[in-house]
Amino acid sequence: MTLKNEKELSLSTKIAQALHYNDPETGSVVPPVEHTATYSRDENYEPHKAYWYRRDGNKTTQIAEEIIAELENADMSLLFSSGMSACTAVLEMLPPNAHVVVPKVMYHGVLAQIQNFSKKNRIRVDFYNAGDLTSMKEVIKTGVTQLVWVETPNNPNWEITDIGQASKLAHEAKAKLIVDATATPPTMTKSLDLGADISFHSATKYLNGHSDVSAGVLSFKKSNTDWENLAGIRKLQGTVLNSQDAFLLIRGLRTLFLRVEKNSQNAMLLAKHFESHNYIETVLYPGLESHPNHQIAKHQTNGQYGGMLSIIVKGSEADAIDIVRSCKVFYPATSLGGVESLIEHRKTVSGEDFPVNEKLIRISVGIEDPLDLINDLEQAIEKVFKKKGQY
Repeated sequence: MTLKNEKELSLSTKIAQALHYNDPETGSVVPPVEHTATYSRDENYEPHKAYWYRRDGNKTTQIAEEIIAELENADMSLLFSSGMSACTAVLEMLPPNAHVVVPKVMYHGVLAQIQNFSKKNRIRVDFYNAGDLTSMKEVIKTGVTQLVWVETPNNPNWEITDIGQASKLAHEAKAKLIVDATATPPTMTKSLDLGADISFHSATKYLNGHSDVSAGVLSFKKSNTDWENLAGIRKLQGTVLNSQDAFLLIRGLRTLFLRVEKNSQNAMLLAKHFESHNYIETVLYPGLESHPNHQIAKHQTNGQYGGMLSIIVKGSEADAIDIVRSCKVFYPATSLGGVESLIEHRKTVSGEDFPVNEKLIRISVGIEDPLDLINDLEQAIEKVFKKKGQY
């Protein structure tokens, strides 16, 4: 082990200590939960802090934002009450009739909101194939497109978009780039360092990691007019993250490095085990060398590929659903990034209009013993295909 200069603390140390939080009055190493809805002013009738009413924010939320900004190498971060409220704020920020470029397949909730804005003539939308820069370039219009939306890895097929190249395409056209890298938290991927203007994470997922908080966060390399506009939208909509959830989020962030490392290790073991399985058609995981975007993923995640994978089973849609129903260790639930492993039939969750393979099963790999997870999925597959007389 090479000793470092004692003044150079690693990022993992800073996050584990919540930026070395130490309450000046009590010495507490855990930030307090500040529940007040309003704040008195000082003797000069000036606010004591930047916030003076609950919708502006509070101390607990501010600490959580500072931790995430440190993780993202960002100037500022803004926490919202959900990932959807953060994404909606970005759409609200756009001027009327703005041209937006988004992937054809992405998180279905955000896609539905983008389609709603388009139907109301709030924005104009063109779609590209996820992970395909040529397809993206074809729909970006120089001087017209104002926002390019990238989700990488792309949910639920896990295509990878080269963030650096996407930023070049966006910026050459005078557009801004927002990157949703929820499935690869900033311990793995720092979108702002790769060229994004705005980094988005559903903090419900890996950042919190315990399936007990709903939150979204937007981070900015520089505190510019976009940050000011989005802070204003958050204030008027009342969608700032509440104090209790901010407290729990801080708790989750402190173990982020450890959790993500274990999530990734477990997912790789599952992906490799099932890659050549007799009853599985395809395993979709960027960590596999067979993945078409493996090298880009390796570069963008420093060789750590995250805990999300999908499998496409042989047989029918009903077989895929029955496999999910037959699991005993995996929870048949929707979300991702928690310490517990989740499994879902994506078509059922996202709806018939969502363009996803009807036999695709999405898996969020937790931190359990990976052999328990492998055995559980094996027994579920065996049960379904034995019933059909095919095992």
